[in-house]
Amino acid sequence: MVSTLPGALARTKAVGIALAALMALSGCNSSPAAESNAARSEATGSGADQATVIRVIDGDTFEASINGEQKTVRLLNVDTPETKDPNAPVECMGPEATKGLEQLLPVGAKIRLELDVEPLDKYGRTLAGVFDSAGKLVNAEIARLGLGVPVLFEPNKKFYPPVVEAFDEARARGVGLNSSVVACLPSQEVAIAAQAVETLVAAPLSDSAADLDRGHAGLVAALATVAALKAEAKDGIHWAAYKTTQVSAMLNRLDSAATTGAAKQAAIGAKKKELADAEAAAAAARQAAETAAAGAAAAEAERIRNLPPAPAPYVPPAPAPYVPPAYVPPAYVPPAPAPNPYPGYNGPRCYAPGGKTWTPCSKR
Repeated sequence: MVSTLPGALARTKAVGIALAALMALSGCNSSPAAESNAARSEATGSGADQATVIRVIDGDTFEASINGEQKTVRLLNVDTPETKDPNAPVECMGPEATKGLEQLLPVGAKIRLELDVEPLDKYGRTLAGVFDSAGKLVNAEIARLGLGVPVLFEPNKKFYPPVVEAFDEARARGVGLNSSVVACLPSQEVAIAAQAVETLVAAPLSDSAADLDRGHAGLVAALATVAALKAEAKDGIHWAAYKTTQVSAMLNRLDSAATTGAAKQAAIGAKKKELADAEAAAAAARQAAETAAAGAAAAEAERIRNLPPAPAPYVPPAPAPYVPPAYVPPAYVPPAPAPNPYPGYNGPRCYAPGGKTWTPCSKR
C-alpha cells in the first residue's frame, strides 16, 4: 500500500516551525535532535520500541500494541499490492502479500520497531523498520518473498538497501511479483493482450460487414487493454518488480501491438467503405433496373390501351337440319335391240351363253 511520505514531511516541517516560533516567544531554544526525539516519542509512546502484533491489515500494514496503546504501523521502504482501497479493486498478489505478512507477524508476536527520519505519515501511521524475535527485518523478508517492491520516499531511506537486496533475490528466483505463471501479473497480461491484438491483426479481412464489425470491436477491446497496461507501467507497483530491460521489452511489444492494431483498424475501415461503395453501386443498379422495368411496363400498358377494339368473336351459323332428297325411280328405258347381224333372217335364233349374241339355228 503506497504511503505519501512527502505530505508527512511537509506536515512535520510545519509542526517544527510552529514549535520553534512558540519556543522563541517563550525564550526557549530547541535543537533538531530534540524535535526528532519528540516526534519519535509521539510515534512510539515514551520512546519505547517494543511492540506486540494485534492484527495484520494488508501486506505492508499492521496494528500493534505499543506500551498498551494500539497503533497502526506501516513498513518502511517496501510496498505491497493494494487490498483495502475502497475505490479500487483488490490488486494482483495483494491477498498473497497479506497472508505472507500474517505468517511473518503472527498475532501476539513480539517485535521491535526502529524509526527513521519521518516517524509518521499523513494518516498518522507509525513508519518503521520491523524486526521479529529472531532479529530479521520483516520489511526485507516480505520483499524476499517477492510480495513487496522496494520504494523510497525521502527522507526515510534507512531500510531501502536491505529491501532492495532482498527483492533482488526474489527476482532471481522468479517468485511472487516476479512469477512467470501468475496470469494477473504484467508479464502475462502483456503477452495475453499483445497476442489478442496479433491474432486479430492476422485474421484475413472478411467480405461480411458483420464480421468486420466484430473484428473491429475485438480490436477496440484489445487495444484498450494495451493502453491500460501502458498507463499502468508508468507507476504501477507490479511493474516496479521488473528490471528496466524487462519493462522496455514489454512496452515495446505493447507499442508494436498498438501500431499494428491501429493499422488493422484502418484496413477494416477501408474494407467496410469498399463494401459499402459496392453495395451502394449494386443498389443503384437495382434501382435503375427497377425503374427501367417499370417504364417498360407502363409503355406496354399504354400500347395496349391504345389498341383498336377487338372484333366480335366468330359465331358459326347453326347448321340447317338434314332433309334427305325424295327417291324418284328412274324411268325404264328398254334397251335398244341389238342389230341383226344376219339381215333378212327371221328364223330361229340360237344364242350364245350370256344371251348377247346369236346365230341362226340353221347354222349350228
